Amino acid sequence: MRFLICLLAVLIPATVAAANPPADLAARRKALNDLLHERWEYTMRTSPIYASILGDKRYNDKLDDFSQQAIDDDLEQTRLFLSRFEAIDTTGFPEQEALNKQLMVRDLKMSLEGARFKPWEMPVNQSSGIHIDAPQLVSVLSFENVKDYEDYITRLKLLPVLFDQTIVQMRKGMAAGLMPPKILLEKVVTQANGIATTARDQSPFAHPFDKFPEAISEADRKRLREVGLAAIRDSVIPAYVKFTAFVRDEYAPKGRAEPGAWALPDGAAWYAFRVKESTTTNLSPDEIHQIGLEQVKDIESRMLAVAKQLGYKDMKGLNAAVDADPKLHAHSRQEILDLYRKYIDQMYTRLPQMFGRLPKARLEVMPVEEFREKEASGASYVDGTPDGSRPGHIMVNTGDFAKRSLLDVETTAYHEGVPGHHLQITIAQELPELPPLPPARILHGLYRRMGAVLGETRQRSRLFPGSLQLLWPPAG
Repeated sequence: MRFLICLLAVLIPATVAAANPPADLAARRKALNDLLHERWEYTMRTSPIYASILGDKRYNDKLDDFSQQAIDDDLEQTRLFLSRFEAIDTTGFPEQEALNKQLMVRDLKMSLEGARFKPWEMPVNQSSGIHIDAPQLVSVLSFENVKDYEDYITRLKLLPVLFDQTIVQMRKGMAAGLMPPKILLEKVVTQANGIATTARDQSPFAHPFDKFPEAISEADRKRLREVGLAAIRDSVIPAYVKFTAFVRDEYAPKGRAEPGAWALPDGAAWYAFRVKESTTTNLSPDEIHQIGLEQVKDIESRMLAVAKQLGYKDMKGLNAAVDADPKLHAHSRQEILDLYRKYIDQMYTRLPQMFGRLPKARLEVMPVEEFREKEASGASYVDGTPDGSRPGHIMVNTGDFAKRSLLDVETTAYHEGVPGHHLQITIAQELPELPPLPPARILHGLYRRMGAVLGETRQRSRLFPGSLQLLWPPAG
């Protein structure tokens, strides 16, 4: 019997090797790599805005197609890509390459599974949507030559088409009961109207024409500025006026009264899907909620211990003291930005002591644009370009600064910035052995957790001067 077992131990690997000779293995590995790049090129071609954000300028004069035909075509392409990826046998592959296929298959399956809820029919809210996303492009695009400006102007002229396509999908959502909460849509009206009523030369879309690279001649600067401001006047502002009127007069009045997803058609199933998509687990929403309750209980107990250590009997007393202390609140927008830069700079000096691989690209601190600061979080991270031509950004909300506590600035700087998401994302972008893959939505739960884990190195770095900062979580 022992002889038979030993014989099988020798024969089975030999059989597997015979079934997958080196030439076949190499061909399958190449097939997967080629398909990953084909999928990436498809993503760049059909998502030109995303391509531009990544520094790929090939489609800089185009906007995404949000027509129903384009949506349907994309779903069909997703099905075809899924079948092709699933057909590749990864037996014998290096672990990383097999994982690449696994992640891509999961991403494609999630896209198809989520399509039953038609999320494209509910495309706007106070923090995302064409009305608030389009002007943010200005801060991530590079304007280095005349063509960059001409491509941007072409996009400005195309914006009315994308707004019209968005309104078509919103009308479908209205008919199907797929509506965001009314309270959020009222904020959308304010946001869109703010841009619609801003003078063209003061519009967030006009910022690229305020300053030109030295390489662009004075004649071209004058021409580009005139054509650009004309495009804002003739295309952008009318599109925002039309969109504002639609949301204000037709869409927002039909917004749902209940904020929870349960109020949507098939809302419970949609929420369960989003939980699975975001956490990468098969746990139910109730199970995830229970985990959250347990973690909150643990965090609150530790917060109370720190509060007592500082001489307060409960968190209510500490919070009241913090609210009343002017030294713990910002006195200017610049003070907030300076603090973020201070904490990030001091963490940079500690990184070699805590990490082996460090990113080549640096991190820039920038203020959140004023047109969206009322609804924006305290801070958020924006990926840099994979080629390093644009560094990562930590966008800091400096609005209503007098009411902003300074206690969460340090924790947020470490979570959203360094080490946090900047190391996590930039190092991944800089790894030459990794193929291009879709963004962090593949493993959103891991994305958020990694930011938290890396941010928690602040405690190991011993940078905190006292206990108060330990009480306030990141504001991102």
